[in-house]
Amino acid sequence: MAEKSLNILDKLSHRREMRRWARAARNAAKANLARLRQNRSAARLLRTHLDRLIHRADERLALPIIGSTSFSRPHNVDWAWRPELWRGPLPTPGMSSVQTKSMLGEEVTLFHDCNLSELTLRQLRNLREADLAPYGLRMDVFKFDGSFLSLVIDLPTDATNALKRTHLLRMNCIVEMEKPLEIFARLNIRHGPNTEQIVRELHLHEEDIMVEFDLAYSNLNEKRVERAWIDLIFEGPEMNQVILRDLTFSRRPRAAL
Repeated sequence: MAEKSLNILDKLSHRREMRRWARAARNAAKANLARLRQNRSAARLLRTHLDRLIHRADERLALPIIGSTSFSRPHNVDWAWRPELWRGPLPTPGMSSVQTKSMLGEEVTLFHDCNLSELTLRQLRNLREADLAPYGLRMDVFKFDGSFLSLVIDLPTDATNALKRTHLLRMNCIVEMEKPLEIFARLNIRHGPNTEQIVRELHLHEEDIMVEFDLAYSNLNEKRVERAWIDLIFEGPEMNQVILRDLTFSRRPRAAL
């Protein structure tokens, strides 16, 4: 109740101030010079604070909303997901000299076989008007003496609940890089003692990259599905910077063959 009363008082005070400045503006042409000088000084001070507020508000309101799960989805999807790294701020936003099996957040793990790691990972805030994801991931690779480099994204249990061979699993991403390299996406589904794997190459000349994994061509045992994950495999990553602006997944039943 006290908070509500305070809110009403704030509104009344704001209205009085608005009326006072409107009156001062109307009377500026005929006010005495001493009063006009006082009003000008006060107005300039007020404008400084207002300009700062407007600038910061415009900046924040133009950014993708933190926690956003909004993205384009195919028709008839029965599951869609954006990993936490691309949705909201992480407690640890980055790391350097990243060792293999290091995790950034709860769902993303880096794997490599470098003797000396010259890799960095950092979560960054997306600032572009076109971005739907609030955050992105930047990976800097300097000297690279290993034979493989991959980011593993663990898919949630919802992705594998009632998973059938009639499903299409789709991955969309937005990738920026300093110089060309090859990136492959490998879907892994563990079912019983076996792991089904499907590999697709990302077509990096497109702005919004999409790959689909058609489970109809797999040997998936639907009754024994346990978990699934995606490997993003980077070929020739040395002396490069890769930014994953967005990464989303969706699942839908395929049309009947």
